[in-house]
Amino acid sequence: MSFPLFATPPPAVAVGISARYVSAVALGRHGREPVITAHAGQALPAGVVVPALNAPNVADPPGLARAVGRVLERLGARARRVALVVPDTTAKVSLVRLDKTPARGEDLDQLIRWHVRKTAPFHIEDAQLTYSPGVALADGGREYIVALARRDIVREFEAACEEAGAHAGVVDLATFSLVNGVLAAESRPAGDWLLVHVTPEYGTIAILRDSDLIFFRNRPEGSDETLADLVHQTAMYYEDRLGGSGGFSRVVLAGSGVEEWGGEAGGLDAARRQIGERLRVPVQAFDPQGVARFGDRISADPGLLAGVAPLLGVLVREGRA
Repeated sequence: MSFPLFATPPPAVAVGISARYVSAVALGRHGREPVITAHAGQALPAGVVVPALNAPNVADPPGLARAVGRVLERLGARARRVALVVPDTTAKVSLVRLDKTPARGEDLDQLIRWHVRKTAPFHIEDAQLTYSPGVALADGGREYIVALARRDIVREFEAACEEAGAHAGVVDLATFSLVNGVLAAESRPAGDWLLVHVTPEYGTIAILRDSDLIFFRNRPEGSDETLADLVHQTAMYYEDRLGGSGGFSRVVLAGSGVEEWGGEAGGLDAARRQIGERLRVPVQAFDPQGVARFGDRISADPGLLAGVAPLLGVLVREGRA
């Protein structure tokens, strides 16, 4: 799935910004093998970044720019151009079904804009919109995955990179990047599979049919639903509305912040057991080492793996593209 919110030629460094953290990784190659050559991170004070769909996200632009600058400096790589990964909650993701796809790209663009205009939480004229072809429909139509974000919100994150001396040539959502990371692994899932991405601020569930996204749902932390509720409701919808009689071939769990979602103590391991018991299918934690190995001097502890995972997919995808 190729799905940048805004794209130019591929970078070798990715920067991730969330409410609590700024992180970065540099990707190189050893022959044809992708290698994570460096990583760095910086905790953010509360309130510097407050991810939201329809409100300013960066309350302290100088503070965020300083944090991005420190992370890039610690990375030790000259990063004039970076891929930027932002929280899922900064954009509205929709699946739009078209009975017939217009032959001209301009007509397709206008038709998709007409469809999402009806449910957009802000003026479509103020939005940055991108879309990617999804699953082909039996009647000859096609589904499109559409991401819609306020242009000024995207600009807030881009500006932080610019102040730190780097241009964000690609902007992607964290879960989209994770999907591309899973698809880049040698043991990529086949058939229908489920990705569960949890952070302290939100939870996102995506269902894919091979490499086609067929379901996407995001819920902010603090809603009435626990992680188990969110997974269960998604599984019921999948069976009732998406023809999921055969069940999931695999469930992939990624992220952190399970406790904030009503999970058991023990983090991802406990959540993996809980989801596996609910769905009766093995649940795997996403391991970015299945996509790119770490350099010889990097120790891959669980915290590092969780931080690197949302950044790796966008770099691997852009490099292949």
